[in-house]
Amino acid sequence: MRVHVALTPAEFSDAPLTGCVALAVDVLRATTASVAACDAGCRGLVPVPDAAAAEAWAARDGADTVLAGERGGEALAGFDLGNSPAEFTADRVGGRTVVLTTTNGTAAMLTAARAAAAGLAALTNVSAAARWALEQGRDVTILCAGDNGAFSLEDTVCAGLLVGRLANGSPGAALSEGAQAALGLGRHYGARLERLAVDSSWGRRLQRLGRDADLAWCLRTDVSLVVPVFLAGAFVPRRAGAPAAVGWESRA
Repeated sequence: MRVHVALTPAEFSDAPLTGCVALAVDVLRATTASVAACDAGCRGLVPVPDAAAAEAWAARDGADTVLAGERGGEALAGFDLGNSPAEFTADRVGGRTVVLTTTNGTAAMLTAARAAAAGLAALTNVSAAARWALEQGRDVTILCAGDNGAFSLEDTVCAGLLVGRLANGSPGAALSEGAQAALGLGRHYGARLERLAVDSSWGRRLQRLGRDADLAWCLRTDVSLVVPVFLAGAFVPRRAGAPAAVGWESRA
């Protein structure tokens, strides 16, 4: 097995996707919020590039759609939810389709969706995401959503933790230079994830916005067994080791 990590969105165009498993990572906060939505029983999560695309989807889907999104860390005006994981409760999203657009994360999700199989990873489901990726029996590409196109420390740390778990599950796995770099950061921060609240630029930005509760939520590991997996136009809840998700039909 080969494991590749795209450390920034600038590397997405060269990242191997054909025939691969792709995992999109946006720890603060899009993939963490997506895991929370799937844990809360959403029907599916649809990433879209901008607010106009989200509103167009809602116009077609009606009451079954929850609009969620942010720009620069702030919720989008007129949307049902922002991007805070705690907002994605069973009361708000259970049995409904979440349409999400964010500053960084949804671009990584849309790129991942071009792979042979795609899932979403965060610190909160890092072990489950690695197990699911191993189950696919393919090379793995990890896409770090980054910070407005630049490097994101927390995404790279999460990617490094994924690389470590993938390498443990597949001895002899070949790691790209990006994967090796991420692995080193994952080892450094693995036992001190709380440092990411101050060491990462998005962590500091969320603190300035009064989002300390979001940081506490996002910087936990392995509190979820759910992996959002791409199927017919949406990321749907699946547990690693469980049968493929069913019941989603694309409405695109």
